Amino acid sequence: LCTIIQNIKEMRPYVICHIMASLDGRIDCEMTEQIDDTNHYYETLASLDCPSTLEGKTTLLKHYAQNGVFQPKAVHEDAGQQLYKAEDSKGYAVGVDTYGSLLWDDNTKDLFGRPLLMILSEQASQEYLDYLKHKHISYITTGRDGIDLASALETLRTVFGVDRLALVGGGHINGSMLDLGLIEEISMMFG
Repeated sequence: LCTIIQNIKEMRPYVICHIMASLDGRIDCEMTEQIDDTNHYYETLASLDCPSTLEGKTTLLKHYAQNGVFQPKAVHEDAGQQLYKAEDSKGYAVGVDTYGSLLWDDNTKDLFGRPLLMILSEQASQEYLDYLKHKHISYITTGRDGIDLASALETLRTVFGVDRLALVGGGHINGSMLDLGLIEEISMMFG
């Protein structure tokens, strides 16, 4: 059993949760936005040697996605389990959007400094996946009733070659990853 657990763990990237928090535990709030010197956060993140990062929908919407919500033109059809690899890269900006509603600029690679790769549930619409493909955004769909994060991490490792991943999202995605035991290391900065 120990060997099987070790082999499964080797199929996932090494996940480091790197967050900046107030002393009362809040992250990604107005207080953290007012910290004058966020360079320490990004310098520490760079020192963790994680070419790929993972952020949740709230963080993506706040900092990167376009305003608005994806509006399908056709009747919703669940996409099921799929993946699309737009390009090979040494690192990805990985985002989580359970049902597929975030809107993206045409040049997300410039926005993030590396290719964007979205993780969605199987309930995302095929029309949204076609939208991502048109934008040259890679994606993984996994999980019927929500995203299967463990499966998504295995796909990140085995298909996309992600060995180390910095989890830099907010409370929802960080807490979900922690609850599932998918975090190997925590790096926390207090302001």
